[in-house]
Amino acid sequence: MEMWAEEDEYESLPESSSVTTHMVAGALAGIMEHCVMYPVDIIKTRMQSIRPSSHARYRSIGDAFVKISRDEGMFRTFRGMNVVALGAGPAHALYFSCYEQMKVTLSHSNPGKNPLANGAAGCGATLLHDAIMNPAEVIKQRLQMYSSPYKGALDCMWSIWRQEGISAFYRSYTTQLTMNIPFQSIHFITYELMQELLNPGREYNPSTHLVSGALAGGVAGGLTTPLDVCKTLLNTQERCTFSGRRSLTVSGISDAVRTVYHFRGAVGFFGGMRARVVFQMPSTAIAWSVYEFFKFVLAKEGNPRGSAGNEFPVLQTTGSQ
Repeated sequence: MEMWAEEDEYESLPESSSVTTHMVAGALAGIMEHCVMYPVDIIKTRMQSIRPSSHARYRSIGDAFVKISRDEGMFRTFRGMNVVALGAGPAHALYFSCYEQMKVTLSHSNPGKNPLANGAAGCGATLLHDAIMNPAEVIKQRLQMYSSPYKGALDCMWSIWRQEGISAFYRSYTTQLTMNIPFQSIHFITYELMQELLNPGREYNPSTHLVSGALAGGVAGGLTTPLDVCKTLLNTQERCTFSGRRSLTVSGISDAVRTVYHFRGAVGFFGGMRARVVFQMPSTAIAWSVYEFFKFVLAKEGNPRGSAGNEFPVLQTTGSQ
Protein backbone atom coordinates (compact mmCIF):
# COMPACT_ATOMS: atom_id res chain seq x y z
CA MET A 1 0.00 0.00 0.00
CA GLU A 2 2.83 2.37 0.80
CA MET A 3 4.36 1.69 -2.62
CA TRP A 4 1.12 2.68 -4.41
CA ALA A 5 0.76 5.78 -2.24
CA GLU A 6 4.27 6.82 -3.21
CA GLU A 7 3.51 6.23 -6.88
CA ASP A 8 0.38 8.40 -6.73
CA GLU A 9 2.35 11.21 -5.12
CA TYR A 10 4.90 11.07 -7.97
CA GLU A 11 2.25 11.02 -10.70
CA SER A 12 0.11 13.87 -9.35
CA LEU A 13 2.80 15.95 -7.62
CA PRO A 14 2.52 16.98 -3.95
CA GLU A 15 -0.19 19.47 -3.01
CA SER A 16 2.47 21.73 -1.49
CA SER A 17 3.98 22.36 -4.92
CA SER A 18 3.47 26.00 -5.87
CA VAL A 19 2.39 27.39 -9.23
CA THR A 20 5.79 29.04 -9.45
CA THR A 21 7.52 25.66 -9.21
CA HIS A 22 5.41 24.25 -12.05
CA MET A 23 6.16 27.35 -14.12
CA VAL A 24 9.93 27.10 -13.57
CA ALA A 25 9.94 23.39 -14.41
CA GLY A 26 7.83 23.98 -17.52
CA ALA A 27 9.94 26.95 -18.67
CA LEU A 28 13.19 24.98 -18.41
CA ALA A 29 11.68 22.00 -20.22
CA GLY A 30 10.34 24.25 -23.01
CA ILE A 31 13.57 26.17 -23.56
CA MET A 32 15.64 22.99 -23.74
CA GLU A 33 13.09 21.33 -26.03
CA HIS A 34 13.26 24.11 -28.62
CA CYS A 35 16.94 25.04 -28.44
CA VAL A 36 18.81 21.74 -28.38
CA MET A 37 17.72 20.73 -31.89
CA TYR A 38 17.27 24.24 -33.31
CA PRO A 39 19.51 23.80 -36.40
CA VAL A 40 17.24 20.97 -37.57
CA ASP A 41 14.24 23.27 -37.14
CA ILE A 42 15.77 25.74 -39.60
CA ILE A 43 16.30 22.95 -42.12
CA LYS A 44 12.69 21.80 -41.68
CA THR A 45 11.39 25.34 -42.33
CA ARG A 46 13.44 25.69 -45.52
CA MET A 47 12.41 22.27 -46.78
CA GLN A 48 8.79 23.34 -46.40
CA SER A 49 9.33 26.37 -48.64
CA ILE A 50 6.80 26.49 -51.49
CA ARG A 51 9.24 27.63 -54.19
CA PRO A 52 12.76 27.58 -52.72
CA SER A 53 15.68 29.39 -54.28
CA SER A 54 18.04 27.25 -56.35
CA HIS A 55 20.59 27.85 -53.57
CA ALA A 56 18.21 26.50 -50.90
CA ARG A 57 17.24 23.14 -52.36
CA TYR A 58 18.45 20.28 -50.25
CA ARG A 59 18.58 16.51 -50.83
CA SER A 60 18.69 15.61 -47.14
CA ILE A 61 19.17 17.00 -43.64
CA GLY A 62 22.93 16.44 -43.88
CA ASP A 63 23.13 18.10 -47.30
CA ALA A 64 21.17 21.08 -45.97
CA PHE A 65 23.42 21.50 -42.95
CA VAL A 66 26.58 21.36 -45.10
CA LYS A 67 25.25 23.87 -47.65
CA ILE A 68 23.96 26.34 -45.05
CA SER A 69 27.19 26.17 -43.04
CA ARG A 70 29.35 26.51 -46.17
CA ASP A 71 27.41 29.26 -47.97
CA GLU A 72 25.97 31.26 -45.05
CA GLY A 73 28.16 30.36 -42.09
CA MET A 74 27.63 27.85 -39.30
CA PHE A 75 25.99 30.41 -37.01
CA ARG A 76 23.21 30.83 -39.58
CA THR A 77 21.71 27.57 -38.33
CA PHE A 78 21.07 29.28 -34.97
CA ARG A 79 19.46 32.44 -36.36
CA GLY A 80 16.24 33.18 -34.51
CA MET A 81 16.98 30.87 -31.59
CA ASN A 82 16.93 33.78 -29.14
CA VAL A 83 13.36 34.54 -30.20
CA VAL A 84 12.11 31.01 -29.68
CA ALA A 85 13.90 30.78 -26.32
CA LEU A 86 12.24 33.99 -25.12
CA GLY A 87 8.87 32.72 -26.29
CA ALA A 88 9.24 29.12 -25.13
CA GLY A 89 10.05 30.06 -21.53
CA PRO A 90 6.80 31.85 -20.64
CA ALA A 91 4.72 29.76 -23.07
CA HIS A 92 5.73 26.44 -21.52
CA ALA A 93 5.65 27.89 -18.01
CA LEU A 94 1.98 28.75 -18.50
CA TYR A 95 1.34 25.48 -20.33
CA PHE A 96 2.53 23.19 -17.55
CA SER A 97 1.25 25.28 -14.64
CA CYS A 98 -2.17 25.69 -16.28
CA TYR A 99 -2.31 21.99 -17.11
CA GLU A 100 -1.49 20.89 -13.56
CA GLN A 101 -3.88 23.36 -11.92
CA MET A 102 -6.79 22.65 -14.30
CA LYS A 103 -6.23 18.90 -14.01
CA VAL A 104 -6.58 19.07 -10.22
CA THR A 105 -9.55 21.47 -10.34
CA LEU A 106 -11.52 19.47 -12.93
CA SER A 107 -10.71 16.07 -11.41
CA HIS A 108 -11.79 17.12 -7.90
CA SER A 109 -10.69 14.33 -5.54
CA ASN A 110 -9.03 12.14 -8.16
CA PRO A 111 -6.40 14.27 -9.96
CA GLY A 112 -4.61 12.70 -12.89
CA LYS A 113 -7.00 9.74 -13.16
CA ASN A 114 -9.79 11.38 -15.17
CA PRO A 115 -9.10 11.27 -18.95
CA LEU A 116 -11.77 13.88 -19.75
CA ALA A 117 -10.36 16.29 -17.18
CA ASN A 118 -6.83 15.70 -18.47
CA GLY A 119 -7.99 16.38 -22.03
CA ALA A 120 -9.83 19.57 -21.06
CA ALA A 121 -6.82 20.74 -19.06
CA GLY A 122 -4.56 20.07 -22.04
CA CYS A 123 -6.83 22.06 -24.37
CA GLY A 124 -6.92 25.03 -22.00
CA ALA A 125 -3.15 24.92 -21.57
CA THR A 126 -2.65 24.77 -25.36
CA LEU A 127 -4.75 27.91 -25.88
CA LEU A 128 -2.45 29.85 -23.55
CA HIS A 129 0.75 28.30 -24.91
CA ASP A 130 -0.04 29.06 -28.55
CA ALA A 131 -1.25 32.58 -27.79
CA ILE A 132 2.23 33.42 -26.49
CA MET A 133 4.26 31.24 -28.84
CA ASN A 134 2.62 32.20 -32.14
CA PRO A 135 4.26 35.66 -32.54
CA ALA A 136 7.64 34.12 -31.68
CA GLU A 137 7.06 31.42 -34.30
CA VAL A 138 6.29 34.04 -36.98
CA ILE A 139 9.47 36.00 -36.28
CA LYS A 140 11.56 32.85 -35.94
CA GLN A 141 10.45 31.35 -39.26
CA ARG A 142 10.93 34.57 -41.20
CA LEU A 143 14.49 34.79 -39.87
CA GLN A 144 15.06 31.14 -40.81
CA MET A 145 14.19 31.55 -44.49
CA TYR A 146 16.92 31.77 -47.15
CA SER A 147 17.84 35.39 -48.00
CA SER A 148 15.77 36.70 -45.10
CA PRO A 149 15.66 40.51 -45.51
CA TYR A 150 15.67 41.24 -41.78
CA LYS A 151 18.74 42.34 -39.83
CA GLY A 152 17.57 40.63 -36.67
CA ALA A 153 14.62 39.78 -34.45
CA LEU A 154 13.69 43.37 -33.56
CA ASP A 155 13.95 44.54 -37.15
CA CYS A 156 11.74 41.63 -38.21
CA MET A 157 9.15 42.37 -35.51
CA TRP A 158 8.89 46.08 -36.32
CA SER A 159 8.81 45.46 -40.08
CA ILE A 160 5.92 43.00 -39.72
CA TRP A 161 4.11 45.39 -37.36
CA ARG A 162 4.47 48.37 -39.74
CA GLN A 163 3.75 46.60 -43.02
CA GLU A 164 1.20 43.95 -42.07
CA GLY A 165 -0.21 44.97 -38.70
CA ILE A 166 -0.48 43.07 -35.43
CA SER A 167 -2.84 40.51 -36.97
CA ALA A 168 0.13 39.10 -38.94
CA PHE A 169 1.52 37.66 -35.71
CA TYR A 170 -1.64 35.57 -35.30
CA ARG A 171 -2.41 34.73 -38.92
CA SER A 172 -1.50 31.08 -38.27
CA TYR A 173 -3.02 30.89 -34.75
CA THR A 174 -6.09 28.86 -35.73
CA THR A 175 -3.93 26.59 -37.89
CA GLN A 176 -1.54 26.14 -34.97
CA LEU A 177 -4.44 25.17 -32.72
CA THR A 178 -5.87 22.88 -35.41
CA MET A 179 -2.47 21.18 -35.65
CA ASN A 180 -1.90 20.96 -31.92
CA ILE A 181 -5.20 19.22 -31.17
CA PRO A 182 -4.31 16.07 -33.14
CA PHE A 183 -0.61 16.48 -32.33
CA GLN A 184 -1.17 16.54 -28.58
CA SER A 185 -3.76 13.75 -28.77
CA ILE A 186 -1.38 11.45 -30.70
CA HIS A 187 1.51 12.61 -28.54
CA PHE A 188 -0.10 11.83 -25.17
CA ILE A 189 -1.73 8.59 -26.36
CA THR A 190 1.60 7.30 -27.68
CA TYR A 191 3.51 8.41 -24.58
CA GLU A 192 1.03 6.79 -22.19
CA LEU A 193 0.95 3.61 -24.28
CA MET A 194 4.74 3.35 -24.24
CA GLN A 195 4.78 3.99 -20.51
CA GLU A 196 2.29 1.16 -20.00
CA LEU A 197 4.59 -1.14 -21.97
CA LEU A 198 7.96 -0.01 -20.60
CA ASN A 199 7.09 1.36 -17.17
CA PRO A 200 3.78 -0.15 -15.97
CA GLY A 201 4.62 0.67 -12.35
CA ARG A 202 4.92 4.36 -13.30
CA GLU A 203 8.11 4.80 -11.32
CA TYR A 204 10.62 7.54 -12.11
CA ASN A 205 12.70 5.81 -14.80
CA PRO A 206 14.71 8.22 -16.99
CA SER A 207 15.32 5.75 -19.82
CA THR A 208 11.61 4.95 -20.28
CA HIS A 209 10.66 8.64 -20.21
CA LEU A 210 13.32 9.32 -22.82
CA VAL A 211 12.25 6.49 -25.16
CA SER A 212 8.52 7.11 -24.69
CA GLY A 213 8.91 10.84 -25.28
CA ALA A 214 11.01 10.32 -28.41
CA LEU A 215 8.54 7.89 -30.00
CA ALA A 216 5.57 10.06 -29.03
CA GLY A 217 7.13 13.16 -30.58
CA GLY A 218 8.22 11.34 -33.73
CA VAL A 219 4.82 9.76 -34.42
CA ALA A 220 2.85 12.93 -33.65
CA GLY A 221 5.26 15.13 -35.62
CA GLY A 222 5.21 12.93 -38.70
CA LEU A 223 1.43 12.57 -38.87
CA THR A 224 0.78 16.31 -38.46
CA THR A 225 3.37 17.46 -41.04
CA PRO A 226 0.73 18.64 -43.60
CA LEU A 227 -0.69 21.12 -41.08
CA ASP A 228 2.83 22.24 -40.16
CA VAL A 229 3.54 22.99 -43.84
CA CYS A 230 0.43 25.18 -43.96
CA LYS A 231 1.47 26.92 -40.74
CA THR A 232 4.92 27.65 -42.17
CA LEU A 233 3.38 29.24 -45.28
CA LEU A 234 1.05 31.39 -43.18
CA ASN A 235 3.98 32.54 -41.04
CA THR A 236 6.47 33.22 -43.83
CA GLN A 237 4.07 34.60 -46.48
CA GLU A 238 6.41 33.69 -49.35
CA ARG A 239 6.14 36.38 -52.03
CA CYS A 240 6.38 33.88 -54.88
CA THR A 241 2.91 32.60 -54.00
CA PHE A 242 1.25 35.98 -54.68
CA SER A 243 1.58 35.95 -58.48
CA GLY A 244 -1.83 35.90 -60.13
CA ARG A 245 -3.64 36.38 -56.82
CA ARG A 246 -5.99 39.19 -55.88
CA SER A 247 -4.80 39.17 -52.29
CA LEU A 248 -1.18 39.75 -51.32
CA THR A 249 -1.50 37.55 -48.23
CA VAL A 250 -2.24 33.89 -47.63
CA SER A 251 -4.99 33.91 -45.02
CA GLY A 252 -6.42 30.93 -43.20
CA ILE A 253 -5.84 27.22 -43.40
CA SER A 254 -8.08 26.65 -46.44
CA ASP A 255 -6.18 29.29 -48.44
CA ALA A 256 -2.88 27.75 -47.32
CA VAL A 257 -4.02 24.27 -48.39
CA ARG A 258 -5.02 25.53 -51.85
CA THR A 259 -1.73 27.41 -52.27
CA VAL A 260 0.46 24.48 -51.24
CA TYR A 261 -1.43 22.12 -53.56
CA HIS A 262 -1.29 24.60 -56.46
CA PHE A 263 2.49 25.02 -56.32
CA ARG A 264 3.71 21.62 -55.13
CA GLY A 265 0.85 19.16 -55.39
CA ALA A 266 0.01 16.55 -52.76
CA VAL A 267 3.69 15.82 -52.10
CA GLY A 268 4.15 19.41 -50.93
CA PHE A 269 2.19 18.70 -47.75
CA PHE A 270 4.95 16.37 -46.61
CA GLY A 271 7.87 18.71 -47.24
CA GLY A 272 10.41 18.55 -44.45
CA MET A 273 8.70 15.61 -42.75
CA ARG A 274 11.96 13.80 -42.08
CA ALA A 275 13.49 16.93 -40.57
CA ARG A 276 10.36 17.51 -38.50
CA VAL A 277 10.51 13.98 -37.09
CA VAL A 278 14.27 14.26 -36.43
CA PHE A 279 13.60 17.56 -34.63
CA GLN A 280 10.59 16.33 -32.64
CA MET A 281 12.01 13.05 -31.35
CA PRO A 282 14.93 14.38 -29.26
CA SER A 283 13.08 17.61 -28.45
CA THR A 284 10.06 15.81 -27.01
CA ALA A 285 12.28 13.26 -25.28
CA ILE A 286 14.18 16.11 -23.59
CA ALA A 287 10.97 17.90 -22.60
CA TRP A 288 9.46 14.79 -21.00
CA SER A 289 12.72 13.84 -19.30
CA VAL A 290 13.18 17.31 -17.79
CA TYR A 291 9.56 17.56 -16.67
CA GLU A 292 9.44 14.02 -15.23
CA PHE A 293 12.68 14.77 -13.37
CA PHE A 294 11.09 17.81 -11.75
CA LYS A 295 8.05 15.72 -10.86
CA PHE A 296 10.38 13.23 -9.17
CA VAL A 297 12.19 15.97 -7.27
CA LEU A 298 8.92 17.54 -6.15
CA ALA A 299 7.59 14.15 -5.07
CA LYS A 300 10.71 13.66 -2.93
CA GLU A 301 10.11 17.01 -1.29
CA GLY A 302 6.51 16.06 -0.57
CA ASN A 303 7.45 12.59 0.75
CA PRO A 304 10.99 12.86 2.18
CA ARG A 305 10.97 9.50 3.97
CA GLY A 306 10.07 7.22 1.05
CA SER A 307 8.18 3.98 1.27
CA ALA A 308 10.37 2.05 3.73
CA GLY A 309 11.94 4.71 5.87
CA ASN A 310 14.47 5.61 3.22
CA GLU A 311 15.40 9.23 2.85
CA PHE A 312 14.01 9.34 -0.72
CA PRO A 313 11.90 7.07 -2.96
CA VAL A 314 13.97 4.41 -4.72
CA LEU A 315 14.96 5.20 -8.32
CA GLN A 316 14.02 2.21 -10.47
CA THR A 317 16.18 1.12 -13.37
CA THR A 318 15.23 -0.76 -16.51
CA GLY A 319 14.82 -4.48 -15.89
CA SER A 320 14.49 -4.19 -12.07
CA GLN A 321 11.74 -6.15 -10.34
